[in-house]
Amino acid sequence: MNTDRTVLTDAMWARVGPMLPGKESDPGVTAADNRLFPEAVLWRIRTGSPWRDLPERFGNWNSVFKRFRRWAVSGVFERVFNVLSEEFDFGHVSVDGTIVQTHQKATGAKGGPSGRGSDVRGAA
Repeated sequence: MNTDRTVLTDAMWARVGPMLPGKESDPGVTAADNRLFPEAVLWRIRTGSPWRDLPERFGNWNSVFKRFRRWAVSGVFERVFNVLSEEFDFGHVSVDGTIVQTHQKATGAKGGPSGRGSDVRGAA
């Protein structure tokens, strides 16, 4: 696989690949592009692009979307996330206000003009 623009390293794939449907040991059709599909999903998440703008190297956008939907509904992504998140120790994670931002409307402030004018309107 061309690793110039991929997200999943060989070490990551070694941990994630066996958890995904469509491997050799699963009944039914074996997915030939099991490693390419997560790359397509990560590309879409990373860029924020619509499914229709998925580059051709990932295959037909509609097929990729349908597979993404099947995996999302069946809980594949949730299972992978749960397994991978168990491996990390979040006890030493620190987040401060210099890297976390919120929209002004999320602070509870009213925003916009107050609706009440100044008492000194006629003053010159």
